[in-house]
Amino acid sequence: MKIAVMPGDGIGPEVTAQAVKVLQAVVGSTQPLELAYADIGQAGIDSAGDPLPAATSAVARQAEAILFGSAGMPGDEAIPFMMRPGASLLRLRKELGLFANFRPAFLFPELIGASTLKPEVVEGLDILILRELTGDVYFGEPRGTGVNAAGEREAFNTMRYSEPEVERIAHVAFRTARARKRKLCSVDKANVLEVMQLWRDTVTRVGREYPDVELSHLFVDAAAMQLMRAPRQFDVIVTGNIFGDILSDAAAMLTGSIGMLPSASMAAGNFGLFEPVHGTAPDIAGKDLANPLAAILSMAMMLRLSFGQAEAADRVERAVRRVLADGLRTGDIFQGGATRVGTEEMGAAVVAALGKV
Repeated sequence: MKIAVMPGDGIGPEVTAQAVKVLQAVVGSTQPLELAYADIGQAGIDSAGDPLPAATSAVARQAEAILFGSAGMPGDEAIPFMMRPGASLLRLRKELGLFANFRPAFLFPELIGASTLKPEVVEGLDILILRELTGDVYFGEPRGTGVNAAGEREAFNTMRYSEPEVERIAHVAFRTARARKRKLCSVDKANVLEVMQLWRDTVTRVGREYPDVELSHLFVDAAAMQLMRAPRQFDVIVTGNIFGDILSDAAAMLTGSIGMLPSASMAAGNFGLFEPVHGTAPDIAGKDLANPLAAILSMAMMLRLSFGQAEAADRVERAVRRVLADGLRTGDIFQGGATRVGTEEMGAAVVAALGKV
């Protein structure tokens, strides 16, 4: 198993270290692991003067999967785009063709009290947001800043999708829905944006190839409202890059903490980049406060999706469930009566729990 490990910035190195420990515990004795570490984000700037060094790209291409921590630091927005630590991840997605972003939002029963929504609204939550990852306004050209005819400073970005791009993610969405509850909701803004009318038309057309999957459509504002009102009505949601970015973070809070949610960014085959959704959280970096469970669960997604090791992935997920059932909590999910632990202690507890599940 050739895995590129990119801890990155902020809490990335801390949570990634725990995911690697669990990986070694669940797989290391049965299959050789080849871990190649590489700098990215601010760490890449510090080591090579580029947030995505050429050496890091090379390591990524030689790997079968990438275990990623987080990238980006405060003040990113004031730096030219190509030199932003946080932009390194966008560049890597584009270079490697990682177009399908799987963001599950599921609620462990032990954490039902951690959600800010009523228990009867979120109990049993298990949805998947599939976000197209290499198109849309984040990558559309032209983009830039300038001065208009009135002498006023302005900036512009382009929302752009081609029909093949939408077809590609739509097929992934329908196949994913077919393997779950056969329900797919496509989210767009077709009432305002021409690019989103293309999105809706294309998804509808592709859907005719999957008559066994129930397809529905929602405008993004209505989808955001429905996620808060009745999230369990959804199973698989497919949407574009910018809408997916926003909706998946909103869905994360249904589960009680963004520190609990994993993600996978997949290319056309089994190659993927696996990362926690939570970002760098620089305010708690280096303090042994970060929740490593999202990174550990991302590693479980890697075992399942890139290496076909569903049994090992199930063991990791059961171990996470076990430590939560035992009452262990990092600060972001702490509730009265639980035992507060730090990053390293939580990782060690998951390793220990592997022997009991």
